[in-house]
Amino acid sequence: MEAQTKGYVMKRVSRIMGYSILIITSLILISPIFFMVVSSVKIDAEYLSYPIRVFPEIPHWDRYNLVFTMTPFVKIAVRTGLLAISTATITTIISSMVGYAFARYHVPGSKQLFWLVIAMMIVPFIVILIPQFMLYSKLKLTNTYWPWFLEALGGTPFYIFLFRQFFLGFPKELEDAAEVDGCGPFRIYWQIFLPNAKPVIATVMIFAFIAVWSDYLKPLIYLNAKKTLLGVALASAFKNPQGFDLKTVSLAAGVIYVLPLILIFFIFQKNILKGVVTSGLKG
Repeated sequence: MEAQTKGYVMKRVSRIMGYSILIITSLILISPIFFMVVSSVKIDAEYLSYPIRVFPEIPHWDRYNLVFTMTPFVKIAVRTGLLAISTATITTIISSMVGYAFARYHVPGSKQLFWLVIAMMIVPFIVILIPQFMLYSKLKLTNTYWPWFLEALGGTPFYIFLFRQFFLGFPKELEDAAEVDGCGPFRIYWQIFLPNAKPVIATVMIFAFIAVWSDYLKPLIYLNAKKTLLGVALASAFKNPQGFDLKTVSLAAGVIYVLPLILIFFIFQKNILKGVVTSGLKG
């Protein structure tokens, strides 16, 4: 009896410690967003005051109005969103096709080619950024959106990996039955495999959308001010007549900028987790 009581107490203590660590970690991770939201309704004098005041004396909601009056926010946001959705759709389709081929068709050299694709995941983006820019510049594709579409047409190694691992779990009998019914390879992929890969499709679409929406470096390098995307447009748009940054207006713009990403995660978090988990590590 005493041993059972001791075990119960240890279990409770362990659970309390685990939850405490999770709560503390969550608060640390959330604190920058909380600080950004609270500071976005301050005036610059309050934001720069010392000692630091967490909450403003009076919330100044006009900071958010200035975001829309000082920049063509809606126009740039629509442009960025359309580019993100279109490239996410393309890269999802291409990556699913390549992942399907790696999962279901075993030809000489396919395994080595797959590992070569996986090896591309460890190459830092910054390493290939300058060579890519030089290539697009010689092709006269800078200041256009073609670099995003061309990269989408090549798929993405991580997304290919997710689809390949998911498609490996499909029973061979399902494919054999479709072939008996006269289905060709593309029809099997399009009508049988792809409709059953909704968790992975949702995961890849969300990741690909976020990659474009939150990108700062590529638009800064490839596009001019008239065609740039939202991240670059908001980075240095808010200044007073003397040329000094309006810091709290920039923070308000940051809140609006990240809000769609937060909403997407909370709405589709089950799809994201299910897509990653069901992909597994098989193969």
